[in-house]
Amino acid sequence: MKRLISVIALCVMTFWGSHTLKAGDFGIIAGASFTGIKEVSPKLATGYHAGITYKFHLPVGFAIQPSVLYHMKSSLVEDAIADVSTFNYKMGYLEVPVSLQWGPDLLMFRPFLDVTPFFGYALNNEVTGPAVAAVSEDAKNKWEGINRVEYGLGLGAGLEVWKLQLVCRYNWNFGNLFDTEGNHAGFGDFINNAKDSVTSGKNFGGVTLSLALLF
Repeated sequence: MKRLISVIALCVMTFWGSHTLKAGDFGIIAGASFTGIKEVSPKLATGYHAGITYKFHLPVGFAIQPSVLYHMKSSLVEDAIADVSTFNYKMGYLEVPVSLQWGPDLLMFRPFLDVTPFFGYALNNEVTGPAVAAVSEDAKNKWEGINRVEYGLGLGAGLEVWKLQLVCRYNWNFGNLFDTEGNHAGFGDFINNAKDSVTSGKNFGGVTLSLALLF
């Protein structure tokens, strides 16, 4: 938690100090998320994200754009638990993605490539579905065996036209969401877990489609 706060504080200082580095743009951002838990979800489920963003410009077509989002991720689960039909698992994160962009400014528009590491901390969760409701009236915010810290990497592309910015990105979430041993994922595990997480980790991954309005 302390490390997450440090990351957020760093982004806030970046927001405030960016005017002294080079002129940039504040903005609001929102979009849809199509996520699932690898090796568990039969198909992607729809979620959403929304928050604030700040883009500051660098030479030769580069830009850095950190954001602070509330990101609701969902996963449809089938046949994972005996005698329980399909249910939907939802997790809401306070998430800090930092978009690293490169693309030529073509005056009327700017296409760009995007690499985005992200960190997040889960604020709430919920399990929904007919079978779940029949078993429990309270299926919210149960954290036993859950890693609330997330970290990952997104790759994608975007198009900026005037003050509107559209980005499509595929996101890998490193580390495991479920941890029966009670160990929680930490930032120091990022490199060690990256390879295994992409191939076999059970965590939220998928596609995000984001629209930002810059001021």
